[in-house]
Amino acid sequence: MSKTVLITGASNGIGYEFAHIFAEKGDNLILVARNKDKLDELKTKLEGKYNISALSIGKDLSQPGAAKDIYDEVKNRSISVDYLVNNAGFGDFGFFADSDWSRQEQMINLNIIALAHLTWLFLPDMICKRSGRILNLASTASFQPGPTMSVYFATKAFVLSFSEAVNDEVRRYGITVTALCPGSTESGFQAAAEKPGRKLPERPNLPSAREVAEYGYRSMMKGKAVAIHGFRNTLVANSVRFVPRSLVVKLAGQVQSKKF
Repeated sequence: MSKTVLITGASNGIGYEFAHIFAEKGDNLILVARNKDKLDELKTKLEGKYNISALSIGKDLSQPGAAKDIYDEVKNRSISVDYLVNNAGFGDFGFFADSDWSRQEQMINLNIIALAHLTWLFLPDMICKRSGRILNLASTASFQPGPTMSVYFATKAFVLSFSEAVNDEVRRYGITVTALCPGSTESGFQAAAEKPGRKLPERPNLPSAREVAEYGYRSMMKGKAVAIHGFRNTLVANSVRFVPRSLVVKLAGQVQSKKF
């Protein structure tokens, strides 16, 4: 039986691949992103290829009230959401003291507030049905502080901790919450984090957005609480528990500094 899936950040990268994967499974889609034109193009493509129904909602989730607007539109259309994929997010490189505060605020609003608000809005409906799955896009950045990406790493630490806690709360209702933790991925993230006049170094041999999305889909359907993509990422993420925090921050800073 087909399900209805709401995917944020669906216009490109990992979210775009999630949309394809769920459509291939015969699920209906609610696609959310800022770029309505790209969403409409994706909607038309997936509906025609997989004979599913898709709704596109152009909305900037970094803006106050955006999550409630999406929920209200879905409810007004009498659509019941079975799966929620909180994929939208972005990062920023640079020293915090030199950063543009408005960009940091938008990052917090998108990576934390919108994700938590959408979860809070749709979760009661899932509890009433005693069924549902939520996937929140965390990161390997969730496991340690990140000098030169301090706010981004902190937002992803929130996503991981929040997802694990809510997952424990709702499992009794037959609902699971999965924190997907990929490492660096060919997903458009790097381009979004670059500033005018500064291009970040190329990172060869990165996993594709499709690979990460497929792993995330399998993990979500299995009900995994934490899903770290890749053996090396899993090893590094778990090893920080056995290293003094001061050393973890220092090592993370050294790794980040190579990006400049």
